[in-house]
Amino acid sequence: MPTVELCDPREWLEKPLVFDAAAIAERLPHRHEMALLHGVVHLDDERRFAIGVHHARPTDFWVRGHIPGRPLMPGVVMIEIAAQLCAWLGTFSMSAEPGKFMGFGGVDRARFRGQVTPGDTLLVATRIRKLRRNLGTFHTQAWVGSDMVFEGEILGVVV
Repeated sequence: MPTVELCDPREWLEKPLVFDAAAIAERLPHRHEMALLHGVVHLDDERRFAIGVHHARPTDFWVRGHIPGRPLMPGVVMIEIAAQLCAWLGTFSMSAEPGKFMGFGGVDRARFRGQVTPGDTLLVATRIRKLRRNLGTFHTQAWVGSDMVFEGEILGVVV
């Protein structure tokens, strides 16, 4: 059965950021090369849905060694980008104690359907499925252009 897309990626590819990297850093603790969510182009707090972007650059930490001569973004990096969007979205609905944040707790039903290479913009969408005081589950999908390259369920835990 074909996957139902969380959004039409063609509608969001050229949209301006509504939250930039500095605004994301206000809600997430990731810094330096691990600040992988570069911006957010859409937030629907009422529907508990967000769309973010990551710009794959030739200077990214994974390019040199994964795979020399034909760099491909590792699946775990795609998962981390999606998890950061999930954690960021979760901050609008959760009231974590000071110093706490939503960390990566797991991934289920991950499927990689395409490649991400330097120069690509990865568009990531997530929707909250369940959210409790210390735990969240999120449906995530990612595209390069109009091609879905990743889909999975992310589990976030407050740490």
